[in-house]
Amino acid sequence: MAKAQKVALSPEEKAEISRKRKAQIFRDRWVYLLLLPGFLYFIIFKIVPMWGILIAFKDYYPTTHFFGAGLTKNWIGFDNFVQFLTDSSFWQLLKNTLIISGMNILFFFPLPIILALLLNEMKVQWYKKVAQTLVYVPHFVSMVVIASITFMLVKTPSSAAQSGGALYEIIKRLTGKEMNALGGGWAIYWVLLIQNIWKETGWGTIIFLAALAGVDVEQYEAAIVDGANRFQQLIYITLPAITGTIVTMFILRMGSVLDTGFEQIILMQNTLNRQNSETFDTYVYQYGRVEGNYGYTTAISLFKSIISIICIQTANRLAKKAGQTGLF
Repeated sequence: MAKAQKVALSPEEKAEISRKRKAQIFRDRWVYLLLLPGFLYFIIFKIVPMWGILIAFKDYYPTTHFFGAGLTKNWIGFDNFVQFLTDSSFWQLLKNTLIISGMNILFFFPLPIILALLLNEMKVQWYKKVAQTLVYVPHFVSMVVIASITFMLVKTPSSAAQSGGALYEIIKRLTGKEMNALGGGWAIYWVLLIQNIWKETGWGTIIFLAALAGVDVEQYEAAIVDGANRFQQLIYITLPAITGTIVTMFILRMGSVLDTGFEQIILMQNTLNRQNSETFDTYVYQYGRVEGNYGYTTAISLFKSIISIICIQTANRLAKKAGQTGLF
């Protein structure tokens, strides 16, 4: 089919379109004014700092300038990236990061959806509100407090005269085996996962409950007339209604696949589990903030951003191929 030819507009028509556009902007001026703080926030704190990407290509030190003669001073190209990708710790960091992130996607991501579905099935409103409040509360607990509670529950006694944490003692008496949850091996991965589940599952239900609130009640009424039970209503009405929201949240989650949460890991990290708990985030902190190697760690952060973009694009394309609308 031939493309439609573009119709040239007369000067009068162009002037009329411009006048209508200006009138529309003036009519909605208060809406644009409300958008202004958010727009300025992204410009000042997101766009302008992107000049910092230049550090990744330089042997940077704090007195180096971004502009003028300093723009090409100490320029080393991709040396920081090559150093990172050929570093002996790269594969261990990648392994730890992917394991922690993968366990969160596999075990933690579905839980807010399941909890939202369970809360949505509650018919007694006051009980539903109380339950929602209780599951939201852990989100507001500081990670420092959670780390302290975890340590008190699972700590291993340093001598025979001392007692371990409550959970440690229970497991020891039930199984006869000593648990070293904060030591090496896979134990630290499960500790981090359980902390995330306890802290963020309830908070993650908010967006899914909002999606469930938009489901047409008439669909449930029609299903009841047709003889559908509660489980069939869940499978054929509720889940399809929030599938778009689930896919969107999954795509966004894939964008942070290399982000494992710095604060949580640095609080739970020790000399015994460092080999298994060291991720890109803690590695950047050690070499950037502590040792001052800003160019090297900026290259690592840029590497993470590139991988995140690739993951988002891949997940979005797979979603579209599966028949979903995707994120963009």
